[in-house]
Amino acid sequence: MAVAELYTQYNRVWIPDPEEVWKSAEIAKDYRVGDKVLRLLLEDGTELDYSVNPESLPPLRNPDILVGENDLTALSYLHEPAVLHNLRIRFAESKLIYTYSGIILVAMNPYKQLPIYGDAIIHAYSGQNMGDMDPHIFAVAEEAYKQMARNNRNQSIIVSGESGAGKTVSARYAMRYFATVSKSGSNAHVEDKVLASNPITEAVGNAKTTRNDNSSRFGKYTEISFDEQNQIIGANMSTYLLEKSRVVFQSENERNYHIFYQLCASAQQSEFKHLKLGSAEEFNYTRMGGNTVIEGVNDRAEMVETQKTFTLLGFKEDFQMDVFKILAAILHLGNVQITAVGNERSSVSEDDSHLKVFCELLGLESGRVAQWLCNRKIVTSSETVVKPMTRPQAVNARDALAKKIYAHLFDFIVERINQALQFSGKQHTFIGVLDIYGFETFDVNSFEQFCINYANEKLQQQFNMHVFKLEQEEYMKEDIPWTLIDFYDNQPVIDLIEAKMGILELLDEECLLPHGTDENWLQKLYNNFVNRNPLFEKPRMSNTSFVIQHFADKVEYKCEGFLEKNRDTVYDMLVEILRASKFHLCANFFQENPTPPSPFGSMITVKSAKQVIKPNSKHFRTTVGSKFRSSLYLLMETLNATTPHYVRCIKPNDEKLPFEFDSKRIVQQLRACGVLETIRISAQSYPSRWTYIEFYSRYGILMTKQELSFSDKKEVCKVVLHRLIQDSNQYQFGKTKIFFRAGQVAYLEKLRLDKLRQSCVMVQKHMRGWLQRKKFLRERRAALIIQQYFRGQQTVSLYQLIRMATITMQAYSRGFLARRRYRKMLEEHKAVILQKYARAWLARRRFQSIRRFVLNIQLTYRVQRLQKKLEDQNKENHGLVEKLTSLAALRAGDVEKIQKLEAELEKAATHRRNYEEKGKRYRDAVEEKLAKLQKHNSELETQKEQIQLKLQEKTEELKEKMDNLTKQLFDDVQKEERQRMLLEKSFELKTQDYEKQIQSLKEEIKALKDEKMQLQHLVEGEHVTSDGLKAEVARLSKQVKTISEFEKEIELLQAQKIDVEKHVQSQKREMREKMSEITKQLLESYDIEDVRSRLSVEDLEHLNEDGELWFAYEGLKKATRVLESHFQSQKDCYEKEIEALNFKVVHLSQEINHLQKLFREENDINESIRHEVTRLTSENMMIPDFKQQISELEKQKQDLEIRLNEQAEKMKGKLEELSNQLHRSQEEEGTQRKALEAQNEIHTKEKEKLIDKIQEMQEASDHLKKQFETESEVKCNFRQEASRLTLENRDLEEELDMKDRVIKKLQDQVKTLSKTIGKANDVHSSSGPKEYLGMLQYKREDEAKLIQNLILDLKPRGVVVNMIPGLPAHILFMCVRYADSLNDANMLKSLMNSTINGIKQVVKEHLEDFEMLSFWLSNTCHFLNCLKQYSGEEEFMKHNSPQQNKNCLNNFDLSEYRQILSDVAIRIYHQFIIIMEKNIQPIIVPGMLEYESLQGISGLKPTGFRKRSSSIDDTDGYTMTSVLQQLSYFYTTMCQNGLDPELVRQAVKQLFFLIGAVTLNSLFLRKDMCSCRKGMQIRCNISYLEEWLKDKNLQNSLAKETLEPLSQAAWLLQVKKTTDSDAKEIYERCTSLSAVQIIKILNSYTPIDDFEKRVTPSFVRKVQALLNSREDSSQLMLDTKYLFQVTFPFTPSPHALEMIQIPSSFKLGFLNRL
Repeated sequence: MAVAELYTQYNRVWIPDPEEVWKSAEIAKDYRVGDKVLRLLLEDGTELDYSVNPESLPPLRNPDILVGENDLTALSYLHEPAVLHNLRIRFAESKLIYTYSGIILVAMNPYKQLPIYGDAIIHAYSGQNMGDMDPHIFAVAEEAYKQMARNNRNQSIIVSGESGAGKTVSARYAMRYFATVSKSGSNAHVEDKVLASNPITEAVGNAKTTRNDNSSRFGKYTEISFDEQNQIIGANMSTYLLEKSRVVFQSENERNYHIFYQLCASAQQSEFKHLKLGSAEEFNYTRMGGNTVIEGVNDRAEMVETQKTFTLLGFKEDFQMDVFKILAAILHLGNVQITAVGNERSSVSEDDSHLKVFCELLGLESGRVAQWLCNRKIVTSSETVVKPMTRPQAVNARDALAKKIYAHLFDFIVERINQALQFSGKQHTFIGVLDIYGFETFDVNSFEQFCINYANEKLQQQFNMHVFKLEQEEYMKEDIPWTLIDFYDNQPVIDLIEAKMGILELLDEECLLPHGTDENWLQKLYNNFVNRNPLFEKPRMSNTSFVIQHFADKVEYKCEGFLEKNRDTVYDMLVEILRASKFHLCANFFQENPTPPSPFGSMITVKSAKQVIKPNSKHFRTTVGSKFRSSLYLLMETLNATTPHYVRCIKPNDEKLPFEFDSKRIVQQLRACGVLETIRISAQSYPSRWTYIEFYSRYGILMTKQELSFSDKKEVCKVVLHRLIQDSNQYQFGKTKIFFRAGQVAYLEKLRLDKLRQSCVMVQKHMRGWLQRKKFLRERRAALIIQQYFRGQQTVSLYQLIRMATITMQAYSRGFLARRRYRKMLEEHKAVILQKYARAWLARRRFQSIRRFVLNIQLTYRVQRLQKKLEDQNKENHGLVEKLTSLAALRAGDVEKIQKLEAELEKAATHRRNYEEKGKRYRDAVEEKLAKLQKHNSELETQKEQIQLKLQEKTEELKEKMDNLTKQLFDDVQKEERQRMLLEKSFELKTQDYEKQIQSLKEEIKALKDEKMQLQHLVEGEHVTSDGLKAEVARLSKQVKTISEFEKEIELLQAQKIDVEKHVQSQKREMREKMSEITKQLLESYDIEDVRSRLSVEDLEHLNEDGELWFAYEGLKKATRVLESHFQSQKDCYEKEIEALNFKVVHLSQEINHLQKLFREENDINESIRHEVTRLTSENMMIPDFKQQISELEKQKQDLEIRLNEQAEKMKGKLEELSNQLHRSQEEEGTQRKALEAQNEIHTKEKEKLIDKIQEMQEASDHLKKQFETESEVKCNFRQEASRLTLENRDLEEELDMKDRVIKKLQDQVKTLSKTIGKANDVHSSSGPKEYLGMLQYKREDEAKLIQNLILDLKPRGVVVNMIPGLPAHILFMCVRYADSLNDANMLKSLMNSTINGIKQVVKEHLEDFEMLSFWLSNTCHFLNCLKQYSGEEEFMKHNSPQQNKNCLNNFDLSEYRQILSDVAIRIYHQFIIIMEKNIQPIIVPGMLEYESLQGISGLKPTGFRKRSSSIDDTDGYTMTSVLQQLSYFYTTMCQNGLDPELVRQAVKQLFFLIGAVTLNSLFLRKDMCSCRKGMQIRCNISYLEEWLKDKNLQNSLAKETLEPLSQAAWLLQVKKTTDSDAKEIYERCTSLSAVQIIKILNSYTPIDDFEKRVTPSFVRKVQALLNSREDSSQLMLDTKYLFQVTFPFTPSPHALEMIQIPSSFKLGFLNRL
């Protein structure tokens, strides 16, 4: 299609404008080839005839749909006005400061703080591809970081632009991005140090200029080093061309370097007083620009910040003070007064106060400094001449010295910063950030501008080559024929400057001449280049300037000062004075250093792409120009060895107004920074590039049904393009993309718009027809209804008329019939009256006769009743008389009986007194016997004391004789003494036992006395005795005779006691005899000579003559040991007899446990047999291999049965032996027990009779009772022990019988199982129910195995199927209950600590395993709930069953462990949420934002050079279904693992918050997604999420509320945005969005089609005015790392602990259910 055909009516073009550079106009008439004039309609409504020719038609304007694109290369028409308009729309209206232009990021300075640089923004761009998000400096930094990590290739970011365009800020943000995304693992905080270097370099290298308050007056290249893990390990900084002249001179409204003003602002502080500074207005070097203050900047606060950064980098206060000394010295040097002495001389007073301070601070001699500031030394071959200087020359020398000192200080600070950022490891890769001045042109341009523009020429050349290379690679990758593109090559300008005999070499040559001047050098330039080089010109009106045609513009340079600035010399004598300074830092500055190290050193080993001519003379290296050329050469080597990324900073206006767009200034900068050159190169080839999928999706509306039926979308695109664009030269088909020439995309958009317009017309036509038909049908239906009602009304009136006539006829007929009926009734009425009176007379007569008959009957009945009542009264009177007579007789008999009873009572009283006297005598006899026993006891005590005294005397004698023995013998004596004390204690214990027995007898006597008193009170109250009193007295008199027998038995017991005492004494005598015999034997066995040889002479002197005392002592020691062993053996025998039965019982319990283990093994084998049978049945019951396996299992079962039988037989034998022993012991004591039982019965009866009947036998019954209790206590313990053992024996026998029955049942089950295997039927065996306590018994040594099998080795997939939730937690708690029941604190503490540590360990080992985290979060919560539920606290026991309340912990409070477990659960929950977020986060943006599920709302647009990484094809990438599937997976896993429903709701709420926040944050950073259609898609996706919540019954989880900000954003994209009411509605509805977020969405709103309208700036201002009243956050991004507070609900377990069984898969066979 010819370009001229696009100039049709209604299309728009751009025409030049002196104010706006370009303005838009609409074509009012179609253009035809050959027309000289193009009829245009301007935007203000005026018409214009614009002169044109076919070769220079005005540039076409892009469709509105393409305006505001992220990438300028996405525009269909690529030219200057299109670029300028796109930037204006994005910057002034949408408030977007970043735009891509191919590989360049164009950054406009907003002159306002924007909320787009926070950590949330950094994390949003981290990991994203460059085309996926809105343009941003972070996107460029991420691309560089990603390419470095992926390709292991060094990267560089080149930031350039005018002063005030924002270069320093952009470089700072790029470095901050690297520091944030590549945090190092060390504690050195390298990232903080790298960032801290910026404030220092800005303080000493930045200054206020007329264009920028913080202008960098030097170039800086920061090389950030990374290790193999892509973490920052250090950095290195190189600087270029510091503007030293600013130290001594500033223009109007400019300032010196910031550090001077910071120092002056802090001059009054104590640490700076010795510098003797004042305000900045007092010093020449800081007051030249006039105003010394920057609005909004506090220099004192900035000084504090500078000191902090110095400290952060490790610079101590001494170093900082040295730097401040030099800075203060420079200020004082500027105030040194130089006076003129005539015309040829000048002088400086030595008394000058500032000179003194200068010399004092730097340690110089003031006299020499004053002399050589005004004189100079000239050295010739023959002599040395001192030449005075004029005042201007002296001032220049002073200023040159100040500049030199500051330059050295600046280099020194940079060097120390590099040292602070050095690293010890090996650099793997690096990213360089170049912050360098852009192309400059001022009214007066000097040496600095010349060097700056020279550097920009080199950078532009490198940029052009890189762009050219990328274009070539793109074409080759897509197999597009490569055609050479003509682009501007600035090598001729570079050659003009740096080639041999170029401008720089001529300048250096002129500097070598003693009398070289700027004019001579300029003349040489004129002679060499005027009319010979087209890039060099001589101004017409000046002989002191020259003009160079740079790539951006022509620049005129003034030659004045070129030589002086290039030489940058200080007179030798001043240098020598400073070199001899006492201030070490100043002296080091001026030491001779023949070859200063390169700032790049050995790190750069690559070669330049093009050979640059290097000068040979060493003098050339000393000039500023040669140094700058060398450093620039090294910089280009570095950049050529890296992959560059370009950031072009643009200054939108010179007034520093926020978001103010100055077209002239911006176009000037666009031309200078190479953006338009990139556009021009792109426009010459195929600037518009679409992938096949994008083209198919966007222009599918232009395809026919036949074309859409093809399956190959690539072929469809080719067919469509051949049909739509006949000129095949206008496009090319690549492998993955379609390449279009300029204007073709606009033509396709026009076709698409026409098709949509036609479709709209068609839709409107059918819609209007449908509306008309609908209206007609409605009117027709209304007419029918009217007719219906009218006809109905007529019918109703006719009906009413007929009805009235009918009613009238009925009325007359009814009246006639009523009258006739009345007459008939009147005739019959008289006969009725007669009948009435006759019937009444007959009824009255019949009633009177009946009444008389009833009265007669009543009278006769009443008479008969009165007669019967009289007869009964007579009979009653006779009975009363008889009773009176009998009562009188009885009374007389009672009187006689009472008299007899009184006589009997007197006899009973005499008997009672006799029995009391007998009781006294018997009690006195018993007391005498007790006294004898006490006396005998006291004799035993005296004997014991005598024995003790004898032993004590013997030991004292031995001690006195053995005091002088050696230390070893003394130790032995002490040991024997301790053994002797033990023996004494044993004797004392025996005596204490006797004393206790006596005391118990006394207590029993006292108790008997108390009972006697009680019985006396009872007898005194009994005054009436029965008829059988005499018989009872006789019987009791017979029982008195038995008392003597009891006394004989008591005497017999006393005799037995005496025999026992005699036996004990005889044993003592035998022991003494044995002891003496053993002593003799020991004495005979000792070798006397051997013992004597071991003693010294002095030791022998202490012995007697024969040495017998010492040997007697040795024998006594051995005898004591033997005696002790004998006592111990007797004691052991007694203890063994007591412990024998206990040991056997314990042994039996162990055997039973062994049987239980065998029983569990039997169960496991049976279970395995059952599983095997079921599997065999499902597969094939006839396979012989399976039968063989079954036979093997049967053999194993038979072996197990044999083992069980053997164990059972052994157990029975042991039980029989134990029972025999018990029977024998019982038989031995049988006779005694029978006698005691008989006596017990007799005494009991006697005691009851004495208490109830008589008082006289009280003392005898007391004695009998005492006798009974003493005898019963003698044998009580033995009987209890025998009964206990008998019961235990019976229990063991019952338990063994039960085991036998279980074994028999198992045998029967195995037999039936073997029978049913052949039939392939499942057999389910059932065992009898047992009652369990809900505890699991385990051994202390099995604790590690428990934790290993139940926690560390447990796999969730094998547990969650068909088992109760939290089964491991319940098992652990049942073990805790067992430890609690034992009251073993150490065991419980060890189990709890091991459990908590095991949970921590398994979580730590599976930090990335979602299922494992979910499983142990569930079990931790269940364990915590069990500890609460069974803690015994009332608040946790409300829902427990009675049985559960019985299972509560009894001995320990585990509240502290509950807190620890709660903390562990919180940590697991947070890691659990992190893993879920990590898994779902990559799916959110593709599924929620990018995927388009709704038909016909595709929002695809051209994306330019930066293509989106996510595929548009439905077959790839994530969809909304992926999000829902991931959520369902999370939900299912949580439910399967038994997670508490409340925790599930909290986790889902957290996930939904993340989905909403990530989607909304991505929406904020993607302008291409802010459209009405995308809002519909988001709303649809939110409805899917809400439906998912409803399906999972999670509506009450508050998850839906977390999506409210996203829902309001989707609504905001869809709602109308034009009128005031719309603005008010937005203000009222969008309550969950902040003002910043609402304005961001409105500014980013992008129409997808021409039918949509952009949001006007005026509407945005209306909404912003309404939102000003809100007080909400100024943050743009939502915090995706925010976590809602988690609460663990208490949910009591419904499962009874006693019903829980342990699966065999847990391998916990060592646990026993109790």
